Amino acid sequence: MKVLIVGGGGREHAIAMSVKKSPKVEKLYCAPGNAGIAKIAECVPIKVDEFEKMAAFAKDNAIDLTIIGPDDPLAAGIVDVFERENLRVFGPRKNAAILEGSKAFSKDLMKKYGIPTAAYENFDDPAAALAYLETASYPIVLKADGLALGKGVLICQNKEEAQEGVKSIMEDKKFGSAGNRMVIEEFMTGREVSVLSFVDGKTIKIMSSAQDHKRAGDGDTGLNTGGMGTFSPSPFYTPEVDAFCQEQIFQKTVDAMREEGREFKGIIFFGLMLTEKGPKVLEYNARFGDPEAQVVLPRLKNDLIDIVEACIDGTLDQCEVSFEDNAAVCVVLASDGYPVSYEKGFEIKGLENFDGKEDYFCFHAGSAEKDGKIVTNGGRVLGITATGDDLKQAREKAYKATEWVQFDNKYMRHDIGKAIDEA
Repeated sequence: MKVLIVGGGGREHAIAMSVKKSPKVEKLYCAPGNAGIAKIAECVPIKVDEFEKMAAFAKDNAIDLTIIGPDDPLAAGIVDVFERENLRVFGPRKNAAILEGSKAFSKDLMKKYGIPTAAYENFDDPAAALAYLETASYPIVLKADGLALGKGVLICQNKEEAQEGVKSIMEDKKFGSAGNRMVIEEFMTGREVSVLSFVDGKTIKIMSSAQDHKRAGDGDTGLNTGGMGTFSPSPFYTPEVDAFCQEQIFQKTVDAMREEGREFKGIIFFGLMLTEKGPKVLEYNARFGDPEAQVVLPRLKNDLIDIVEACIDGTLDQCEVSFEDNAAVCVVLASDGYPVSYEKGFEIKGLENFDGKEDYFCFHAGSAEKDGKIVTNGGRVLGITATGDDLKQAREKAYKATEWVQFDNKYMRHDIGKAIDEA
């Protein structure tokens, strides 16, 4: 079969690698792709927001299956466009992708269906938000309602910070139209855990747990980013936590979406906080996480194509989803200055060191080919991933592998997975 992957980041590289292993796949395309994906797929110069052009390419090239990677095209309705053209596509329709596309919607859904989450209020008017802050408890969390590349969340320690946050999100539009509405919610404490899942509209199958590191600097300091590294599985996601989440969060979410007439087919990413009062939902994503996909997919034992097709066909209940009894750690190599400002175009050297190594992966997130050389082309450049018998071994191997590649302005955190030592 012919498969098209939409996107061009580290997540899409991980998806492409997993898809490429399927004996069913004879030809793999990626639009727009990147310099790393180009080694295993034919990259097509179509932007992720060019839906009609993308669908036309799929028709003209007799694509059997399209897998949508990023959040923006899902929220904007790319799946609906493909389905109108009778094209087979994996991902939620626009009316279901709102689960990630609007934080206000997802919070209201959780309240309505009794899914554990932080107490909150939604605001359309900055004056009303500011008035609410006068009697709020601190610290407190401000969230831009819409998509903001994983950066639209502010944790404010006091009223003054929160007032400045409201101004930044709703008046200065730091995150663009994503800040037209805002959620203010209670600050929760505990371990954060990410759980990705396959969903076919009614059945949900959980993938292995993971834990992301959002802050730019060591010790969880600095600005929020799209993710500076991750590990899987999380030692804090215990069988007891899983049992609670299966009953009170995972299936309830799938059933709630169907009840609302928003049947969800695709990937639901559950961002969880393990509080003293039990697990609660921090956020939903409607696609593979990035960089969570880079540690979860290399551990998947199944043929990814089989699972994707079962989700589309509504037969996921007939699939067993299983993972290797090992661990993986991903360390992101970024451009110094990310997520604010950074230079691009520096040659990346040493990529050949990953050739032929089964337990080491170099996922390209922001790379391009220029004059026959691979150069940096983004804030997050590479996701250096290694698998091992356990998390400590995987972490040691991943950090060793970060030394194999070099580029000017290379930056990374040095404490990815440090929480493993506390488990």
